[in-house]
Amino acid sequence: MTRSRRFAVLADRDINKETFVEPWPEAGLIVTDSPYDPPPSLRLENGQVVGLDGRARADFDALDRFIAEHGLDLTVAEEAMATPSLQLARMLVDINVPQAEVRRLAGGCTPAKLTEIIRHLNVLEMMLGLAKMRVRRTPANQAHVTNWREHPALLAADAAEAALRGFAEVETTVRVARNAPFNALAVLVGTQTGRGGVLTQCAVEEALGLRLAMKGLTSYAETLSVYGTERAFVDGDDTPWSKAFLASAYASRGIKVRFTSGTGSEALMGHAEGCSMLYLEARCLLVTRGAGSQGVQNGSISCVALPEALPGGVRAILAENLLAAMLGLEVASGNDALASHSAIRKTAKLMLQFLPGTDFIFSGYSAIPKRDNLFGGGNFDAEDFDDYNVLQRDMQVDGGVRPVAEAEVVAIRGDAARAIQAVYAELGFPPITAEEIEAATFAHSSDDMPERDLIADLAAADRFLQSDDTVLTVVKALHRRGFSQVAANILEMGRQRLAGDYLQPAAIFERGFAVLSGINDANDYRGPGSGYRPDAARWQEMQQIPQAKSPREFIQANLGEPSPKLVELAAALPVSRPEVVVAVGPAFGAALNRTINGVPHEEVLAAILTGIAKEGLTARVVKIYRSSDCAAIGHAGAGLSGSGIAIGLQSRGTTVIQKRGLAPLNNLELFPQSPSLTLETYEAIGRNAARYAQSLPVKPVAVKVDNWARLRLIVKTALLHRRETEEIRDKPPVELLFDWEPDV
Repeated sequence: MTRSRRFAVLADRDINKETFVEPWPEAGLIVTDSPYDPPPSLRLENGQVVGLDGRARADFDALDRFIAEHGLDLTVAEEAMATPSLQLARMLVDINVPQAEVRRLAGGCTPAKLTEIIRHLNVLEMMLGLAKMRVRRTPANQAHVTNWREHPALLAADAAEAALRGFAEVETTVRVARNAPFNALAVLVGTQTGRGGVLTQCAVEEALGLRLAMKGLTSYAETLSVYGTERAFVDGDDTPWSKAFLASAYASRGIKVRFTSGTGSEALMGHAEGCSMLYLEARCLLVTRGAGSQGVQNGSISCVALPEALPGGVRAILAENLLAAMLGLEVASGNDALASHSAIRKTAKLMLQFLPGTDFIFSGYSAIPKRDNLFGGGNFDAEDFDDYNVLQRDMQVDGGVRPVAEAEVVAIRGDAARAIQAVYAELGFPPITAEEIEAATFAHSSDDMPERDLIADLAAADRFLQSDDTVLTVVKALHRRGFSQVAANILEMGRQRLAGDYLQPAAIFERGFAVLSGINDANDYRGPGSGYRPDAARWQEMQQIPQAKSPREFIQANLGEPSPKLVELAAALPVSRPEVVVAVGPAFGAALNRTINGVPHEEVLAAILTGIAKEGLTARVVKIYRSSDCAAIGHAGAGLSGSGIAIGLQSRGTTVIQKRGLAPLNNLELFPQSPSLTLETYEAIGRNAARYAQSLPVKPVAVKVDNWARLRLIVKTALLHRRETEEIRDKPPVELLFDWEPDV
């Protein structure tokens, strides 16, 4: 069979690099509504749960038991379970039902009940629910900062830039586990150089992560993973109780805690037990709540390609974010791991969290290039910063980052690299050279960095981890080397751990270490005019992308002095001789002197007249004052022409060949894409006009269509047309003398 060319092109599209699979419930490959999902049920006797989602207490697994004892609010459970799921779904999207009432009832819902509520909601309704149920009023964002070389100067520089760009949290990890202390240190120093108060963590094995936290090198932890089946927990060498104990260990030392879960993990581990991904995630969330974690990182996270391979997968990812918010958990809503080869698909997925806002829209925006991201790529990365800023500006949506100027980024990167250099020098670590500082200041990726002696770095990292040195040692080192502000910021981070305010739900630091949390910045969305809206200062900041220019800059090059070669004579009158009239707009050769793509008007006119002359006719140049419209200019010119043929020419270069007797919006040939018109094109237009005037056969001028021109030049087009329109006068057409002779 001959292959369709269109289908061959479609086969090469990025979307067709993805994997798509039909549901297979027995393997856990189903995102919602598995036939093996239990129906919602709850039985209480003497204040104790004796039946949960179709299981008697004697048959409870570890998760059932933990949820029954710690995850449910039994004071409202009977009321919640008796409330129809459709009614609860409608309460979610009803702006007249307060968030607190929905959350009160959600706290008494079993995993199956929570999942059943979602069944009644479409994506739009879930987005509205997420906007309403988010814990913190002000949305924020988290960044990933890693690099393949694990270069400390580059880590510090990238972390400083991420902080400057507005990320409230920065997470790093390791390629080599022994590098963890140095990576955590570099990111700590970098963030506190960029902006005091950015929270940091290093994602490593949990015992090591706790040691780093106790040294003061990190300020939050979110890699406390939980799963939706008992066997998945066993494979992870954990139980719900051990996770609760670990969370307490972190929190007791002033470390903010967030658990991690997400659709697909159980199926990936082979322990889905036939249940849908969303039902298992609902179990995870009740374990998270019961363990005392203030928040969760979910949204499928590193498993994202698995639910996305299935029908409704992206909807299910949004649903798990919503369930977490309903339960009062801070939500770091994923969007971190590579979700699609397709830019369209990955952006569409992002919009489900970006538009309603979450506590952290990304639980790891890759603030470095994908190839340096040790978390597995990054769905959006450093090369997408400008796109992301424009999305905020387009939609007036606060996505948690801010535009920055190149000069301030270069300056802060250099400061951070020098700060970590000072710490290394003061503490006797392998030195960071001036060459490395210079490279880190201007680098895009680790490809731009010189290699380090990894063996020496690892040995020093081992000694640092085993030593009694803590964050206070780092503070002293920075202070002694003259980095007093960075030292003060890091010291304040330590003080804040003692105060404990940022352990509150969904807490982040604003500038000046002011805590924003679900306590003092509670989400109060109740429909139009309520909830978070960027204030005037924030909206102004979001607008000020470096690419934005003053309107005058767009047409500066087209403005100029009137052409000395164009002289007005007298009023233009109709004649009967054979000719072509070249009718020009009111600003032509005067207020404006170049076309939109920079061709001087004198050269355009010369090219047109040359074409006319080559066909043996003469031309008359006439300025039309009463309109700036191309069709009207051409129509007026045709009425004056002895042959009835005229060329209408706007100052920006748009051109028409018109014939007397045709309606103004009808014509012989129209050339609307002025950016594509060259001098050769204008000469060909002149030749064709002359041939029309002589009733000779004419082959229309071919102009290559540039479909991107409108995107690039529509602002300039509007401003040039505005300038031409300003020259309109209530006066008749005027004949012009063009001081030029064709070389024909």
